[in-house]
Amino acid sequence: MHTPDSRVLVVGEALTDVVTALDGNHREHPGGSPANVAVTLGRLGDRPRFATAVGHDDRGRRLAAWLAQSEVVLTPGSVGSGPTSVAASRLDADGGADYEFALTWAPDLPRAAHARLVHVGSVATLLEPGAGDVLRLVEEARATATITYDPNLRPSICPDRTAVRRRVERLVQLADVVKVSDEDLAWLYPAESFERVLDRWALAGPAMVVGTRGPAGALLVAGDVRVDVPGRRADVVDTIGAGDAFMGGLIHGLLGAGLDGAGRRDALAEAPVGRLTEIVTFAGGVAAATVARAGANPPWLAELDGSADLVGA
Repeated sequence: MHTPDSRVLVVGEALTDVVTALDGNHREHPGGSPANVAVTLGRLGDRPRFATAVGHDDRGRRLAAWLAQSEVVLTPGSVGSGPTSVAASRLDADGGADYEFALTWAPDLPRAAHARLVHVGSVATLLEPGAGDVLRLVEEARATATITYDPNLRPSICPDRTAVRRRVERLVQLADVVKVSDEDLAWLYPAESFERVLDRWALAGPAMVVGTRGPAGALLVAGDVRVDVPGRRADVVDTIGAGDAFMGGLIHGLLGAGLDGAGRRDALAEAPVGRLTEIVTFAGGVAAATVARAGANPPWLAELDGSADLVGA
């Protein structure tokens, strides 16, 4: 089993979600895809380090407190002089959200030499000037760490599909584990099927690729093997942070199985499909618990214990 000092490093944006509900009321939640992944890991007991960029303003202070309360450790240089980024979203009748962003990404990134697992994703991998630094960190980190990646695309920020596709495919090649939503793939490859892209990505470098389909569950592809993992029933309040909670659950499962670190790359590639399916099933349970409450609010490990549907890896 992994220990609380397992040296997980999450890299990416932290921001404030300003959510407009159907009734017109506004709520602010801390968020940002990589931040949500870090918080999920912290609440599951993995004490990740998080390299990000927040300001000294009130929103930045609230974000830093939220991260600390979830046992996430900010890396030096994560708090700077610029304003904290904001994502404005409006909920639809199904709890889904459309986003508009006021976001800058120019982080002061640490070295990744001591990390056994590095997670990257979303805007931080695409928005310059910081995206190039993230790519270089991933290239360096492969020498010591398992690399996990979730594109979690935001076309309103990075609308150049060709450029985005090129960067995404480079990160897929570098990653050991990729999680991607059906919505992301539909935007990236509008002429190709969900399954075809997952199959191609699984042969490009990763040991496992997981495609998520909301309530319809997930498709796990490992080499030439496909496994359908059913979705979990949940009373949906909103879907904010659900994919990030899934990603955090996936990473937690990898850590629990001892599949982190560059030295375990072969073991991950050769892991029994049944074991990988258990990890994906656990991740789905973490996501289901998250959609049942407002905002990006993943569960603590103790909240999952005792539930037959949410047994951890």
